[in-house]
Amino acid sequence: MTSLNDDAELRRSLRLLNSVLTRVLNTQGRGEIATQVERLQKRFASLARDGNPVRRQQLLDSLHDLDAETTSEVVRVFNHYFSLLNIAEESHYLRQRRRQAERGGHYWPGSFHDTLLWLRQEGVDAENLQVLLDQLRYLPVMTAHPTEAKRRTVKGALRNVFVSLETLAHGRLKGYFRKEAIERLQSQVQLLWKTDEVRLRGMGVADEIDTGLFYFPLSLFRATTRVYRNFERSLQDVYGEDAAHQIRIPSFLRYGSWIGGDRDGNPNVTPDTTALAVRLQSRTILQEYLRRLDELHGQLSHSWGFCELSQEFVASLEHDRSELGHAIIELERPFLQEPYRHKLMLMKYRMARSLRRIDRLIAGESEPPDSQAYPSVGEFLNDLQLIDTSLRNHSDADIANQELHDLIRLTETFGFHLMQLDVRQESTRHTEAVADILKATLGIDYLALAEADRLKLLAEAIALPGGLQFDRAAIAAPTRETLAVFETMARMRREIGGECFDKYVISMTHHASHVMEVLLLAVQCGLAGRLGGRWFCHVGISPLFETIDDLNRIEEVLTDLLDQPVYRQMLDACDERQEVMLGYSDSCKDGGILASAWGLYRAQQLVIAITERRGLKCRLFHGRGGTIGRGGGPTHEAILAQPPDTVRGQIKFTEQGEVLFYRYNNMETAIYELTMGVTGLMKASLSLVKPVPQPSPDHLAVMGELARLGEMGYRTLTEQTEGFLDYFYEATPVSEIGQLNIGSRPSHRKKQDRSKSSVRAIAWVFAWAQSRQTFPAWYGIGSSLSTWCAGKADRLDILRDMYRDWPFFRNLLSNAQMALCKSNMSIAREYAGLCADPNTGRRAWDLIAGEYQRSVDWVLQVANIDQLVAENPPLAASLQRRDAYLGPLNYLQVSLLRRVRAFPPEDASDSPWLKPLLRTINAIAAGMRNTG
Repeated sequence: MTSLNDDAELRRSLRLLNSVLTRVLNTQGRGEIATQVERLQKRFASLARDGNPVRRQQLLDSLHDLDAETTSEVVRVFNHYFSLLNIAEESHYLRQRRRQAERGGHYWPGSFHDTLLWLRQEGVDAENLQVLLDQLRYLPVMTAHPTEAKRRTVKGALRNVFVSLETLAHGRLKGYFRKEAIERLQSQVQLLWKTDEVRLRGMGVADEIDTGLFYFPLSLFRATTRVYRNFERSLQDVYGEDAAHQIRIPSFLRYGSWIGGDRDGNPNVTPDTTALAVRLQSRTILQEYLRRLDELHGQLSHSWGFCELSQEFVASLEHDRSELGHAIIELERPFLQEPYRHKLMLMKYRMARSLRRIDRLIAGESEPPDSQAYPSVGEFLNDLQLIDTSLRNHSDADIANQELHDLIRLTETFGFHLMQLDVRQESTRHTEAVADILKATLGIDYLALAEADRLKLLAEAIALPGGLQFDRAAIAAPTRETLAVFETMARMRREIGGECFDKYVISMTHHASHVMEVLLLAVQCGLAGRLGGRWFCHVGISPLFETIDDLNRIEEVLTDLLDQPVYRQMLDACDERQEVMLGYSDSCKDGGILASAWGLYRAQQLVIAITERRGLKCRLFHGRGGTIGRGGGPTHEAILAQPPDTVRGQIKFTEQGEVLFYRYNNMETAIYELTMGVTGLMKASLSLVKPVPQPSPDHLAVMGELARLGEMGYRTLTEQTEGFLDYFYEATPVSEIGQLNIGSRPSHRKKQDRSKSSVRAIAWVFAWAQSRQTFPAWYGIGSSLSTWCAGKADRLDILRDMYRDWPFFRNLLSNAQMALCKSNMSIAREYAGLCADPNTGRRAWDLIAGEYQRSVDWVLQVANIDQLVAENPPLAASLQRRDAYLGPLNYLQVSLLRRVRAFPPEDASDSPWLKPLLRTINAIAAGMRNTG
């Protein structure tokens, strides 16, 4: 029986894929390219063994001898190797989990079965489990942040390769059938080779919307229903059949999106874009409902007289016939003897009318409400539940529990909106709009007011029946555009349904007035206000705290906000939790990983304490990126690392770029990732039903000191080191990344501003990762640990206790280990050599390399291991497999950066070396499995 760490199968799969790629290159007349790749690998391996300067020169000479076309194809081979390696690993780990399930029921760490067993062992009985489940809400939010370097066409081709490998890996194919499957695999790899992985044009917001929707019919619709089914089956296994019948598993999954709603720093996201996003999302889910109704129609062939239909079902059928009248006479004729098919035909007719209306609105046509379409998801769900109840009444529960059950789950999860769209904008835009409106209506200089006076004025204006009255022509164009966003939200809610939007997120929330300003703008557009003496509010507002200073300001902002009577009345009218968003990316870019992680930890504790004192429920929204330097890492462990008693049944977090591809491009992987997230949420929510242990006060104090030391070291490097920003722009490909056409949002908040505050966290992390200097994820850890322990031997034991007993600290250092593994200071020195001033390059590199070694040494000591990621052998093996290919690519990239930058800036786009350079960015991203 194959052990979990036995990668013999993986090696076989990788050999197969590599041999197929080699055959493709040979059949396409590119055999010499494979030879060049092998030569580069061998020369890099020789250099890596001893660092001999002669070997380095041999490698550089090999690179210099390549012409632009050959270089481009060599890079493409590296890129395809990484893509095939990723596929082989994903397929291998899926097979391992299948075997675990076959051997032990549903046992694998983090599975529903494993988690429910743990809950039982913790004393959670069926009654308490129901309490926990009733508050469960798992909400991943897709964003368009430009961190995915793959084209959608390439992702589709890679999926085809994955499916073919899965077919071959089962081992059941023999002889002719195996030969045929290998030929199919080869044709797919050949097609991949013939597909350009570099985008020739920039992505628009509509492209980003399409990319986000791509994963739902591909994997997420099926994965979502499978997650619910796996949970139901595990519940029965662990708690017993009787308890399982008593416990109700709610539809706890929801999906969110920022794509088409995130206008912070992106001038391409307009009100029309937001309307398009909502309508395209609605079309996607309505198409799925139609497809599934068609499946049900083919299955529920019960005839009159062979089943005892419920009176409610019969009444509903007759009501529909009466309402639809002549329009359905011919359509229903074949199904008059089959009541369920008859009902489903009418439901299909109504759903098709709903879809047709959305299609026309997307096409820009004026389309009034259709009385024969479904007016709301509630009516559609009611029809499904009528069929379900009727089936169960005549002993056909087994039939009801199949496809119909799945469709009900989907309807409860996705509504008619698919994803709840968040709208995001930066706070100053609202301040300027409110100032403009108050100047036009009341002649008040709002910008001159102190914060307390602003809050008083805003509260009075919000309470005005009907809002402020003013002439739209008298206000500035940016103000009209800001108001148009709220008007679009109101229109889409009427058109699609009340759940199509989730929250209005305010970037750079520095004061309580920033939230009240958004509320006033919502009042102006009918989204909130007071009518008949009663408050109503159809927009939830989520303040976003991003930088270290923002995190330190939370108590002041939230206290001022939640003590505003008008705001509290609006919040009560919403009947929702107060949501607070925490930004991982900017806080890490600002103050380093230790200050960011600790600031976020304390912020969560503080937010929960502030809201709890006021009797409010709160949901934390985690703005995580894909990489460690932007809050990334395994979701299950990340949730468990949150402060105890802060999760409380609900979690919301961003999913971006390459994370979407790696988690959701295949159904089984999507099931695994969703399951791991939900079970992490369940474990972290244990405090809902029983007291949970708190971290040691001594450990908290130590962490505070480590964070202070770490921030000091990070700021010294990034803000006080002479020429450091020159080093960033010259010793990384940050400027060239902007030419990859991977997103619609600019990489800088302000054009031509090369400051640390202007560059976006995505570009910051992406560039450092490309140059193998992933220091945002670990810089400051080594110096803080060594300083804290200096001369005091007993302190290392304290740190080891923290690593063993405190999930937060363990997760922090585990993620740092992964990032340290992806760093390579020898390669980073080659990038440092790109600096115009050699002293600048040497100075910055010396600081980063010195901290790298300190961090490695101290993390190993604290974790009490001999090498990085020793506690995760599969990850260690995966990183090792990549090194031999990543190294030559990095050397190639450095060489290409020199060649491209040798051209005058205005002529750089004409350089024959530019496209090979862009290909290296794609390839290195594939090799490291992340970008920004």
